[in-house]
Amino acid sequence: MLKEKLKNHNLILASGSPRRQKFFTDLGANFEIRLKPVKEEYPDSLRHFEITNYLAQLKSLPYLEELKQNDILITSDTIVWHEEKALGKPRTKEEAFSMLKAMSGKTHEVITSFCMRTTDYQKTVHDVTKVTFKAFTNEEINYYVNNYDMMDKAGAYGIQDWIGLIGVTNLEGSYFNVMGLPTHLVYETLMAIADK
Repeated sequence: MLKEKLKNHNLILASGSPRRQKFFTDLGANFEIRLKPVKEEYPDSLRHFEITNYLAQLKSLPYLEELKQNDILITSDTIVWHEEKALGKPRTKEEAFSMLKAMSGKTHEVITSFCMRTTDYQKTVHDVTKVTFKAFTNEEINYYVNNYDMMDKAGAYGIQDWIGLIGVTNLEGSYFNVMGLPTHLVYETLMAIADK
């Protein structure tokens, strides 16, 4: 459906995330991947979805001059928001352990924003999902940290991984948003652009 709707557009996904790339394949969209390095820094004054909105827009800036008529550029960012703090990707296994320990037995929010740009249009959309974890033992956290790759994941976990299977006791909102993209909102936004 999207393929047909967007046949006059060129979809550019600016993301190295294999999960996001698979989402676009599963949505039935033709797209190309373009990657440019961006320093993911944001002002300390930003809170909650302001952070992901800012970073999603920031990631789109290096591409602006090369956008052509009919191009649709998509950039995105995900954070975990826990106890008034943004948790990004861990830099070490120790940091990953601390993040998971801090969220153990509590509820946190996963926030993803995506920015869509054309030569004459820009829209930034965010989604928030509440995730509750059971209380983890240190042994469970160590097992996950030592056996799974969580270094490219905000909050040091993937909901689709072992830790999600054993640990998520409640979910309010989009599961796919926690994986890195609110696919229902991406679909809706692309359909609206196609109908313009």
